[in-house]
Amino acid sequence: MKAVLALADGRIFKGRSFGASGEATGEVVFNTAMTGYQEVLTDPSYKGQMVTMTYTQVGNTGINPEDIESNQLYLSGFIVKEYHDCYSNWRATMSLDAYLKENGVVGIQGLDTRALTRHLRDKGAQNGIISTVDFDPESLVRKVRSIPSMAGLDLASGVSCDKPYHWSEALWELGEGYRQSAAKDLKYKVVAYDFGIKFNILRCLVSAGCDVTVVPATFPAEEALAMAPDGIFLSNGPGDPEPMHAVIENIRKFVGKKPIFGICLGHQLLGLALGGRTVKLKFGNHGSNLPVMDLATGKVEITAQNHGFSVDIVSLAHACELAHENLNDQTVEGMRHKELPIFSVQHHPEASPGPHDSHYLFGRFVEMMEKNR
Repeated sequence: MKAVLALADGRIFKGRSFGASGEATGEVVFNTAMTGYQEVLTDPSYKGQMVTMTYTQVGNTGINPEDIESNQLYLSGFIVKEYHDCYSNWRATMSLDAYLKENGVVGIQGLDTRALTRHLRDKGAQNGIISTVDFDPESLVRKVRSIPSMAGLDLASGVSCDKPYHWSEALWELGEGYRQSAAKDLKYKVVAYDFGIKFNILRCLVSAGCDVTVVPATFPAEEALAMAPDGIFLSNGPGDPEPMHAVIENIRKFVGKKPIFGICLGHQLLGLALGGRTVKLKFGNHGSNLPVMDLATGKVEITAQNHGFSVDIVSLAHACELAHENLNDQTVEGMRHKELPIFSVQHHPEASPGPHDSHYLFGRFVEMMEKNR
């Protein structure tokens, strides 16, 4: 079946359909990871976006029930160069095509993803539409231009949990899978705010010795503090952090009272809560092969990333200092408070998908909680 991708600036790409049929809209971004498409599909931070994989062959390893990062697919469209329906992996239970169909996600394959990626790098991430029913370029461009920009959208509220829950599952181990941690091994009580949290972040916290209670994005700070936690964790998530005024005000109530660790959107929200600003990047950083320097050690880490906004560290000079820097574009990858036990990173140390270079950050959070008990 034919499929067409139209961008808001009028650029048209023709291809073939896979996954669900119909139409899908969203901000078109590109991801440079060579593996881990299943984690990409289930990352809540992609809500409202259509993801282009720059690696050419996708679908080879199929889909398995262990590598999901949430209980559903949040992205609105999937764009690949060459889809492989014949998968080969010892854990796989179904094809990528069947998985997309089951979850109602529209896909397109057979287009020049190198040309699309270069276009997005030159012109910036922008809204697009994938259609398997309408092939008229003018009609598609009209539709896509009516979609609101990602800037100014609070999407995290739509992916957060509805009520608090406890998490005790630790990291995956060969031959055992995901094991449940015993209560005696969980020494540090953590309240984790869910703005679109990934499962492997929770597993990393548990494996580091944290007794984790996950709460909704709007959970009152007073109730969280009443739980007597050793630390507060702020998760990743989709959309623009600036419209989340109530959440930002809520985070301010933890400052100076508890150690705080933020990742991705949580990092951005923390920056805003401390009086800083955020900016939208031209095309964002999405992938599992991006270099970051830890300025405290001089060590360069290869990291997993997925964000379209960045903290303006200059606006936080009164409170924070730069802790990690992106070596590709010199954007802020981490900050630490000058006086309080507070730090955050823009990249994803849980590494799903991605390398394990930044796993030590969960240990750093535990050390901070231990010092401030």
